[in-house]
Amino acid sequence: MERSLWGHLPLLVRSNSKESVEYVLQALWRTRKTGLDAADRHIIRDMLQLQNDSDLDPLLVCLRMLIRRFVYENVSKDDIHKLFPNEVLPELQRLLTLLLQKFQREWRDDLLKDQGTLPRLKAMTWDMANQDTESADPVAVINLKLQNGAQSHSGELDVKFQLAKDTLDTMLSSMYCIRDQLSNMDETHLSQETNVV
Repeated sequence: MERSLWGHLPLLVRSNSKESVEYVLQALWRTRKTGLDAADRHIIRDMLQLQNDSDLDPLLVCLRMLIRRFVYENVSKDDIHKLFPNEVLPELQRLLTLLLQKFQREWRDDLLKDQGTLPRLKAMTWDMANQDTESADPVAVINLKLQNGAQSHSGELDVKFQLAKDTLDTMLSSMYCIRDQLSNMDETHLSQETNVV
C-alpha cells in the first residue's frame, strides 16, 4: 500500500469507541461492490468528527485496501501484523488486528458466496468418432450434463467435447491423482474421527 495512505489511519482514533471502528469496517465490507452511499458516508464522517469527504476518502481507500488484502490473500492470524508498516501506531494495529480477526470467517464465507457455486455433474455419456475424414484417428466424444447447485432443470448445461488418445491419457492421469488425493483425505478424516472418540 502506498505509504502516504497509511498516514490517514490515525483518523480512526477520533472515533468514540471500538464499535465505531467496527461499524466502519463492516460498512466497507457490506458495500464492497457498490461503494458507500451518502447516508453511510455521513454516519462515518460524524463518528470520526470529520468536516468533509476530502478528509474521509483517503482513509476509506486505505481501509478498503487493507480489508481486500486481508480477505483475498487469506492472511493468517499470525501474519496480520505484517499488513501494517512500522508507521502505523501500535494501538491502531492492535485494534484493527482484533477486528479483522473477528470478521475473518464471516468475510471469507461471503467471498465464497460471491464466487457462486460450482455446477455438479449430473450425467456423462461418451461415444467414439473419427476426428475428420482425412485422419483415421478416432476420438472420444464426451457429453456432460451439468446442473447448477440449487436450481432445477433450467439450471442444466450440456457440455460436449472431444479427446484424442494422448489428451485422454493426460486427463485420466490427472483424474487418478485427484482420486488418490481424495482417498488420502478420507483416510485422514477417518483416522481423526477415531482419534477423537
